Amino acid sequence: MRPPDSAAPAFVRMAAHPLRWKLLAELATGDYRVRELVEQVSQSQNLVSYHLRLLRAAGLVTARRSSFDARDSYYHLDLERCAHALAHAGTALHPALGFAPTPPSLPSPPPARRPAVLFACTGNSARSPIAEALLRRHTGGRIEVTSAGSHPKPHIHPDAVRVLREEHGIDIPEQRPRHLDTLAGRRFDHVISLCDKVREVCPDFGDRTRLIHWSIPDPAAADTPGPAGYPAFIRTAAELETRIRYVLPLLIPSPQEVKP
Repeated sequence: MRPPDSAAPAFVRMAAHPLRWKLLAELATGDYRVRELVEQVSQSQNLVSYHLRLLRAAGLVTARRSSFDARDSYYHLDLERCAHALAHAGTALHPALGFAPTPPSLPSPPPARRPAVLFACTGNSARSPIAEALLRRHTGGRIEVTSAGSHPKPHIHPDAVRVLREEHGIDIPEQRPRHLDTLAGRRFDHVISLCDKVREVCPDFGDRTRLIHWSIPDPAAADTPGPAGYPAFIRTAAELETRIRYVLPLLIPSPQEVKP
């Protein structure tokens, strides 16, 4: 029998605070800087920074220096860790409430119109083509997905091609980087920026476009060039794979969310 004074799981204690819950909810939609979170939760910067430190100490939130302005940091919610923490909390309350976290999937039936998703980064040679290929595989044609860059490179980075082929079984040998300007006038339901620099210069695709930011370092900028730098591409592809699995339910509305 469970002792009557058993403490609530750490995740429950951490998420139960109203402000921390608001921060978790905001970060569940993408990566943000402190000043953006301050505006979204309408609290002082000191208070927001304090609770972000607690969430980081709990391992739920991570921070990365902005590649656009090193004085800034982007905060990211680890949804995978949250899923496992929620599963543990359910088991702690009652064995029958435990569950094994399963990767999110697209709702059925397929939508009448394919949602359009754009991944944007600076060179369109590593992060965004990897993300494009992974999302296309996960959705099997149910989402129109493309990628582009603000300053596209001449070619897709060979390690991006390699990591997709060797780690994920995807071939993109003929793909070439494209400029964001070539997509002017196209409608996108979601624009996901993968680079802090491109977030600042990404074109306006209209009020109906949902903007999401993932602050992901450029694997091609790793200090070790050549074969020794390939692990950076493996890590980037793995992070993108995880983020894409968790963004799937946001890309296509469930039948209950579709308005007549």
